[in-house]
Amino acid sequence: MGEFEDESLVSPSSLTRKNFSVEGPSHSSSLPGSTQKFCYSNMKNRVFRSIKIVVFSAKINCLMPFGPLAIVVSNLSGHHGWVFLLSLLGIIPLAERLGYATEQLACYTGATVGGLLNATFGNATELIISIYALRRGMIRVVQQSLLGSILSNMLLVLGCAFFAGGVVVSKREQVFNKAAATVNSGLLLMAVMGLLFPAVLRSTHTELHSGKSELALSRFSSGIMLVAYAAYLVFQLKSDKNLYLPVDEAVTDENYDDDDEEAPEISMWESITWLSILTIWISVLSEYLVNAIEGASVAMNIPVAFISVILLPIVGNAAEHAGAIMFAMKDKLDISLGVAIGSSTQISMFGIPFCVVIGWIMGCPMDLNFQLFETATLFITVIVVAFMLQDGTSNYLKGLMLILCYLIVAASFFVHIDPASVEDKPRKHRG
Repeated sequence: MGEFEDESLVSPSSLTRKNFSVEGPSHSSSLPGSTQKFCYSNMKNRVFRSIKIVVFSAKINCLMPFGPLAIVVSNLSGHHGWVFLLSLLGIIPLAERLGYATEQLACYTGATVGGLLNATFGNATELIISIYALRRGMIRVVQQSLLGSILSNMLLVLGCAFFAGGVVVSKREQVFNKAAATVNSGLLLMAVMGLLFPAVLRSTHTELHSGKSELALSRFSSGIMLVAYAAYLVFQLKSDKNLYLPVDEAVTDENYDDDDEEAPEISMWESITWLSILTIWISVLSEYLVNAIEGASVAMNIPVAFISVILLPIVGNAAEHAGAIMFAMKDKLDISLGVAIGSSTQISMFGIPFCVVIGWIMGCPMDLNFQLFETATLFITVIVVAFMLQDGTSNYLKGLMLILCYLIVAASFFVHIDPASVEDKPRKHRG
C-alpha cells in the first residue's frame, strides 16, 4: 500500500505501468483539463454576470444603441443635426453607468480615495467633451458648457429634487445639513470671484499688458482654485467628517453604517475595466458630438450658446438629475444636495481650473473670462441658491422657484448673441 501511494505521488505514468486500475490514469490525466475547463467556465460566467449587471440592469441603457447609430449616420450622411442629437442620446446612459462604476470602485478604496474618484469621474463626461473642444480651439464651447453644467445642477437638478421631495413629503418641511451647504456656497462664491475679475479686467480695458494680463491672471487664479479645492477635499474627508453627517444621522451614525451601506455588486477589477471601457466610448462619442455642434447650430437654427449652456449640460447631468430626485423622494435630502451642489462645486473649483491648465499645456489660450453676461448669470444664480439654502429646510415652493429661475436663464441664452462666437454673428444679420 505504501508502494502504491509513493508511486502515485511521483507520476500518473507509474499507475499505467503497474496496471492497478483502468480508471486511475484516465482520472489523473484529466485533472489539468478539467481544471482549465472549470476556470474558463467560471471566468465566462463572471464576464456574463458583469455585463448583465452593468449593461442590462438599468432601463436607461436602452439609449445605448444611439451611440453607434450616430457614428453610422456621420459616416453615411454627415447630417450634423442628426449626429448631434444621436450622440447626445448615446452619451446619456454612458454617463450614468460611469457614475455607477465609480461608486462600485469606491466601495473597495475607502472614503478618502473614493472621494477623489468621485471628484475625478463624477463630471468626467463634461471634462472629456471639454478636452475635445479645446483640441479644436472651441474655447467658448468649453466655457459655456461648464458654466451650463453649474447652472443646471444648481437650478434645475436641485429645483426638481426640492419640488419632488416637497410633493412626496408634503406634511412637513424636509431638512438638510445647513453647515455643509454653507461651505459649498462659500466655494461657489469663490469660483465666481475667480471668473469675475478677468471679465471685469477685459471689459474695463485696464489690463497692464493687453491680452496677456487676463490670461496670466486666469492661470494664477486657476492654480489657487485647485489648491482651495484640494483643501476642501481634505477638510471634507478627514478633518471634520461629522460636519457632513446627514441631520437625522448625526447622533446615531452606527445605524447609517448598518442600513445604508450597500455591498458592491461587481469586483474591483471589473469596476476598473468598466471605467476604462466607458471612458473610451464616451471619448469616441464626444469627438462626434463636438464636431457636430457648429453644424447642428446652423441646421436647427439654435444659437451655439444655447446648445453649450443648456443642451450639453442637461445630457451630462441626466444621471445626477434622476438620482437627486430619487433620493429627495426618499427623504434623503442631504444626498440630493451632495449630488447637485457638490457637483457644481466640483466643476467650478476643479473642472474649470483643470481645463485652463490643460489648455495651457495644449498651447490653447483658455482663460477665466467667461464674458460679463455669463459671469453675471452665474453670480445671480449662486446668490439665489445660497438664500434658498440658508435655513436648512426645503419645500416644493422653493423647488418650483429654482425651476422657474432656470427657465428664465434658458430663455436668456436662447436670445443671447455671444460676441466671442463667430458662428452667431451671421444669425444677427439674418434677424
